[in-house]
Amino acid sequence: MMTFRLSSTFSSLLKPPLLSISPQITRHRMASSQASAFGLKDPSLIKFQGLIGGKWVDAKDGAKIVVTNPSSNQELGTVPEMGLAETKEAIDAAAKAFPSWSSTTAKERHDILMKMYALMQQHHDDLGRLITLENGKTFAEGKGENTYSASFVEWYAEEAVRTYGEHIPSAIKNVRNVVIKQPVGVVSIMTPWNFPSAMITRKLGAALAAGCTTVIKPPPETPFSALALAELASRAGVPDGVINVVTTEKNVSAVGKEMCESPIVKKVTFTGSTPVAKLLAGMAASTLKKVSLEAGGNAPFIVFDDANIDEAVAAAITCKFRGSGQTCVCANRIYVHSTVYAEFASRLAEKVAQFKVGDGLDESTTHGPLIHTRATQKVTRHVEDAISKGAQVLVGGKVVENTNFFQPTVLSDVPSDALINDEETFGPLAALVKFDTESEVVALANATPVGLAGYFFSRDVGRVWRVAEALEVGMVGVNTGMVSQVVIPFGGVKESGLGREGGPHGIDEYMNEKLIVFGGL
Repeated sequence: MMTFRLSSTFSSLLKPPLLSISPQITRHRMASSQASAFGLKDPSLIKFQGLIGGKWVDAKDGAKIVVTNPSSNQELGTVPEMGLAETKEAIDAAAKAFPSWSSTTAKERHDILMKMYALMQQHHDDLGRLITLENGKTFAEGKGENTYSASFVEWYAEEAVRTYGEHIPSAIKNVRNVVIKQPVGVVSIMTPWNFPSAMITRKLGAALAAGCTTVIKPPPETPFSALALAELASRAGVPDGVINVVTTEKNVSAVGKEMCESPIVKKVTFTGSTPVAKLLAGMAASTLKKVSLEAGGNAPFIVFDDANIDEAVAAAITCKFRGSGQTCVCANRIYVHSTVYAEFASRLAEKVAQFKVGDGLDESTTHGPLIHTRATQKVTRHVEDAISKGAQVLVGGKVVENTNFFQPTVLSDVPSDALINDEETFGPLAALVKFDTESEVVALANATPVGLAGYFFSRDVGRVWRVAEALEVGMVGVNTGMVSQVVIPFGGVKESGLGREGGPHGIDEYMNEKLIVFGGL
């Protein structure tokens, strides 16, 4: 059963004025008319321009990116199609703002970030609605993301005042070794569409707390959340030039290259696919920049024979179908012991069959659309490949024609050579694979070049330790399907990236350690 809430096509119709009206006033009126159609309590959160040096600006050539609601494919609005020139201006603006921002005290930065956190709480419903409109996830998930996103601003506000140095005793008389931490400089931030807000604050919060200035390139699919965050940061007291936002789609290669290779930029942070992460890392290496890369995953979810099946099913639903399966830590390969396989499969299919796919603003909707047609095509390809190799469809299995909706799907008897075991699906597809022994399933789980997250369910204490240590991933969930929290070091191993975000050491990714040796004392 499908439910859609179609957003209207936005346009402003102005009668010819009797008096001359400046282009700036005309643009403002058009933007106000478009913004009101989002249905926010505070329409001024909607920005249709990029941000450079504290000024909201269009692309120099006037080019635009059309942003659509994935639930309806209706146009939401436009943002500038910026390019190399605007990117260089944004980097220069960040560099100009760095000396003054980096010289503020940690307490001053703490206070500004706490004001931003309070503003995100104050505009909770608006920010959640905005996420739903441009990403498609349910309104409950949109508001949940805003809560998660704001938690990074709060966390790093508190970490700003805890960037401690250290004293290292010297073996040489009359010498003292002191280590201090300093902000690295201008930071390039590039983020994905699956968490339009949280993936920005996880990076931006740390950068601002450390004393860095930033250039943000949000995804073209979901730019409005990034622009709203920049607006709130300005209201909170973040000075002009400290945050710059460059929106682009067609010019992404040139923009990304400049953000990585510019000698002015001292740090690159990215969340996205492994192939793009490798490309950016190579470009950043040209000037040996610091990098933080959170790349793709292919998470195993293992159910052993002694698992609590009810808990495992509930966790699989959360872990696999959150955001309609469009998260980097989603369970991608579900391995179930042969003795509990039938029970787990039937219970999971029964639960999934109760899902209702539809517009995220409809209160009865449990799962929204995928982000675009390419996403539904990939899920279709994985389903058809598995079926061709002997898998059975327990529920779902098809895209809703001419939409971005894909039926939440459970496949049984998925062979180990199915495409889904080699590629991250990024969609609402639960593929169940049988196993018989611990050593067998650990080998299967590790048979991938990436290693972001992994999950397993067991009540055997010895097995819990063995498997947790054996899984080649950066994060392990034991008897839980959720690992993401602001307080933990989020990141992977192998080709899932470099560095960690969040937790007590996340801010260190945006700081340099400097040794000062005092002699002649």
